[in-house]
Amino acid sequence: MLEPTKKDNPNPSLTVDPPKPVRIVMSFLMNRMMDPARLQKQRDAAEAERQTLGAPHKVEYFHQLDDPYSHLSAQKLADLGAAYDIEIVPHLINATGGKNQPYPEDLAAYARRDAAVVAPHYRVKFPGNAGTLPSEDDRLLAARILAAASPTDFVDRVAPVSDLLWVGDHTALQALAAELGTVSEKEARQRLEQDSQLLQQEGHYSGGTFRYAGEWFWGIDRLYHLEARLKERGTHKDGALVAPRPPVDWGPTKDTGTITLEVFPSLRSPYTAIIFDKACKLADESGVKLVIRPVLPMVMRGVPATQNKGRYIFSDTKREAEAMGVGYGPVYDPIGEPVRRGYSLFPWAASQGKGRELLSAFLDAAFRKAIRIDSDRGMKKVVEAAGLSWKEAKLHLGTDTWKAEIAENQHVMTEDMRLWGVPSFRVSGPGSEPDFTAWGQDRLWLVAAEIKKRIAENR
Repeated sequence: MLEPTKKDNPNPSLTVDPPKPVRIVMSFLMNRMMDPARLQKQRDAAEAERQTLGAPHKVEYFHQLDDPYSHLSAQKLADLGAAYDIEIVPHLINATGGKNQPYPEDLAAYARRDAAVVAPHYRVKFPGNAGTLPSEDDRLLAARILAAASPTDFVDRVAPVSDLLWVGDHTALQALAAELGTVSEKEARQRLEQDSQLLQQEGHYSGGTFRYAGEWFWGIDRLYHLEARLKERGTHKDGALVAPRPPVDWGPTKDTGTITLEVFPSLRSPYTAIIFDKACKLADESGVKLVIRPVLPMVMRGVPATQNKGRYIFSDTKREAEAMGVGYGPVYDPIGEPVRRGYSLFPWAASQGKGRELLSAFLDAAFRKAIRIDSDRGMKKVVEAAGLSWKEAKLHLGTDTWKAEIAENQHVMTEDMRLWGVPSFRVSGPGSEPDFTAWGQDRLWLVAAEIKKRIAENR
C-alpha cells in the first residue's frame, strides 16, 4: 500500500475505483460534456437569444480581491473592453475554497509565485514573491471602492485598486477611497456574498474568471479562447489580441544535457493527455535530460473533486487541445484499476527503454481512442502500440513493484516542490541554480522559456 504524503488522504473514497459499468457511464458523460456539436449548439443558442433580445455581447468578470490571477486579469480588463464591442459586467467575490480549491495556503503561495513569473510574458505586473496576501481591512476597503463604481468605472478602477491592495499601500488606498467614494461595509459584504453565490450557482469556483454565452474562461491564460469566441461573433474592433498565449520557444541554442526536465504525469489526467508528448518533444528538441516521474491521479490520492470542477476541466481540455492542434476524445475514463494496471507495467517498460512510450500509448488509448483499458484486450493494444511484447507484459501486469517509485514521485512533487496537481514540471541545472517548478499544461511555454534562459546563461 502506498504511504500517504501530507497532502494525500490516507482513506480515499471507494468511488475512485468504480466497477466497469460505472466507468462506462462516467465515460459517456465525459464525452457528452465535451462534444463539439453540443458546445457549438450551446454557443449558437446563446447568440440567437442575444439577437432576439437585442442585447449587447455581455462578458461577465468575477474578481477576487486576494487572488493573484484576478490581479493579472484585472490589468487586461480595460484593454478587452476597448478591443471588442462588448459590455463588461463585473462581479466581486470571496475566495471559494472547499473541495474545488484544496490546500488553500499552498495554493495561495504558489499562485503568488506563479503570477509573478507569468506576468511579464503577458505585459502585466505582479509585486512578486515578496507580496503577501492583502490584509482583511484593505480587502474590505477595496471592495467598498469597487462596489461603489458603475460597471464602466469598475473596469477602469479595478487594476489601480488591485495594485495598491497587493503592494499593501493602505494610505494610498484610503486616499483613493476618499477621492472616488465608497459604499458602506455592510453593502460591500452583501455584494461579495451575492456575487459569490452567483458564481457558484452558474457553475464555477475561481476568481479572475470570465463568462461569455454560457462558457467559462479562467484567468489571463484563457483570454485568448475568449477572444476567439468574440472574434467569431464579429465583435473585434481592430488590432492584435489582448492576451495571446506565449509560444513554446526554447531556441535557438541547444543544451548538451546539463539541464534536467522532470515531468510529473498522471494516467487519468486530461491535461496530461494533451501535453505529455509535447513535453517530451520539448526535451528532445532542446537537448535537456528528460526524467518522467508518474504519480497517481489526484482523486486516487484522496484529493477531492466536484462535478463543477470536472465539467470545466473536460470542456477546457477540449478547447486547449484544439488550440494546440492535438487530438482529445473520445474518452474512456481509466480511473482506478486501469491506472494501477498501467503503472504495474511501467518499471518493466522503463527497463526496456519504453517507459515514455507506454505512458504515451496509454494516454492515447484512454483520451483519444476510448479504448477499454480495463480489459486485457485493451491493455494489449496499449502495450503493442508502445512497441512492447504483450506476452512479456502479462508477466508484470498487476504486480506491485511500481508502488514505491510512484510514492516517491508523489512525495517529491507534494513535499519538495509544494505542488499537488498534474502535469507538473521541474527544471534543474546547470550548477547550483535554484530549481524552477511549474504546474499545468498551460505552463509548458514557461518551462521552455526557463530552459532557454538557462541555456543562454550556461554558454
